Amino acid sequence: MGKTVTTYLVDGDPKGTRYAFISNKICQMFVVPRSNLDYLDKQKKLHKPAFYILIGEDEMAKPQAYIGETENFRERVKDHDQKKTFWQKALIFVSKDADMTKTDVQYLEYLAVQQAKNINRYGLQENKQTPKEPNLPEYQKDAMDEFFEDIKFLTSFIGISIFETASVNQLPVFHFKRRGANAKGVYDGNGFTVLRGSILSKDTVNSCHTIERREMIIKDYSQTNENGNPVLTSDISFSSPSTAASICGGCSSNGWVEWKNDKGQTLDEIYRNK
Repeated sequence: MGKTVTTYLVDGDPKGTRYAFISNKICQMFVVPRSNLDYLDKQKKLHKPAFYILIGEDEMAKPQAYIGETENFRERVKDHDQKKTFWQKALIFVSKDADMTKTDVQYLEYLAVQQAKNINRYGLQENKQTPKEPNLPEYQKDAMDEFFEDIKFLTSFIGISIFETASVNQLPVFHFKRRGANAKGVYDGNGFTVLRGSILSKDTVNSCHTIERREMIIKDYSQTNENGNPVLTSDISFSSPSTAASICGGCSSNGWVEWKNDKGQTLDEIYRNK
């Protein structure tokens, strides 16, 4: 089923302050760069109960996030601006219609922390405590569950993968087996995702062009098994199958021919040489 997302660029910059919402839905997302917190004074909706995520992204490190809730984001973010150094932008979620309650946003925080920790794409070191589920009437819990689904869609819409999991059931799974690696992944046309539980090779050859990134991924997204191999604890997405293969094998690889399905067919045979 198709969806229509309305996006308004407040200052005309696609990477600047903006807000977005899905047609016929009440969830509204504001994206506010740290450099433009003055905008909060102008937007009255951000003076009310809100669920929010602070985002910090670095290509050579695991992206970081802080998930929170507040009765007044404009006032709450002043403390974060003084005490938290890692973040570059804030995603703030409010209702376009009637204001949410304190308990509503506490429930959204509970859902978000639980799911983000399980998916493990972003580090949540700043979330020192795991929130407990607040008491909500059943009808309101259902409404907030639907609201959270819209939050997940809108974060993904702007390229934030904190709640994303690969749609394994809808895509064919490919395998990479080389230098002791035994990895699985899926390809969706926008990139290649190596799946949680994939086993990587133990070492990296000096000629591998992804050494630094591989070391970062092993450090932040894996645990060592009984054989000494790193095992991914999270799905990891890459821009190309070859980068994914190089990370898994610890050597330069042509992912188009090294990723194969259960029948032995390569990505190249299926997607490029039909």
